[in-house]
Amino acid sequence: MNLELAQKQTIAQWVNEGMKLADIQKRLDTELGIRITYMELRLLVNELQVMPKDQPKTATPVLNSGTPAPAPQQPTAPPTASPDALNPEASAPGGVSVTVDKVTRPGAMVSGSVTFSDGNTAAWYLDQMGRLGLVGKQPGYRPPGTDLQEFQMLLEQELAKSGF
Repeated sequence: MNLELAQKQTIAQWVNEGMKLADIQKRLDTELGIRITYMELRLLVNELQVMPKDQPKTATPVLNSGTPAPAPQQPTAPPTASPDALNPEASAPGGVSVTVDKVTRPGAMVSGSVTFSDGNTAAWYLDQMGRLGLVGKQPGYRPPGTDLQEFQMLLEQELAKSGF
């Protein structure tokens, strides 16, 4: 899609203002008369080298009793991006660390590895249907429940950094 410089600058400004890509897509159609697919818009935003901002979560979920749900716990250890994260034996015990593979496993959209607080490691992947798979190195291994919650939060953060 060939856009004028002014149109590209307008799109970059909208992204920097925090608009979601779907909203930008609608606004392009209504205000500028430009019909563009979501994928084309993602590629354009990538080409413009601007990064959509995450919207802050404002609504607190309510339990059936009418009381607000407890706030999600913050991870105890930030995601590790050092070379030590690739070597589970070098990871510090007591925290969960998540890495994303540079080369994705066959049959997966994205994959990586996780080290749990007890030192056990596993490979994870998201398939084309968006299902999360976890393959432990030990047959029958089940990580602690709190580690699974932390793993999911860290995984979401890592995937957001990668643009998923």
